[in-house]
Amino acid sequence: MITYKHVAFALLDTGLLTPDRVRAVLDRSADHLDEHLDPHAVALALEDFGVAVSVPVDDVGDLKGAYADLLAQAAALTGGAVTVSDVVLHEGEFPSDGVRDDVLEFAVNGRTVTVDAEHRSDRHVDHLAATDAVDALAPGDSRAFHYVDSGGPGTVLVLATPEQARTLEDHLGLKLH
Repeated sequence: MITYKHVAFALLDTGLLTPDRVRAVLDRSADHLDEHLDPHAVALALEDFGVAVSVPVDDVGDLKGAYADLLAQAAALTGGAVTVSDVVLHEGEFPSDGVRDDVLEFAVNGRTVTVDAEHRSDRHVDHLAATDAVDALAPGDSRAFHYVDSGGPGTVLVLATPEQARTLEDHLGLKLH
């Protein structure tokens, strides 16, 4: 059985979090420490602990803003190794099939990155494009963003080394890709 407390100690064991950070999050979540978490809740707990980001599944008020926020959150996980700026969503036209081909453009440490995106509306993020965009923020050391296969809705991406990813899989029963 995986609990919030179990997630905390797994993150401590991997070196993704310091004891002080674990203590602060556990203090903030004291009412939920021993609740059983399903795999999707475990994935979301990684975001609560500040080692992952999740792509919005609900309607977003501002599509470009949603991508910019996601990229800023992912960049923050790198501890300053990566900066993101100049986020622009170049919108195409909605054809009769209802899928608009857009291009997400942004700068990573001053280098321009473009990602193709498909949108059926102005209110839903393209999860594949968002994942590709976050992947472009890998800090260049051994860390990379790993997709957490939790079986639940949405997309959660954790920043970890290959060894840390294996340890999370072993301790939390998740599959990371």
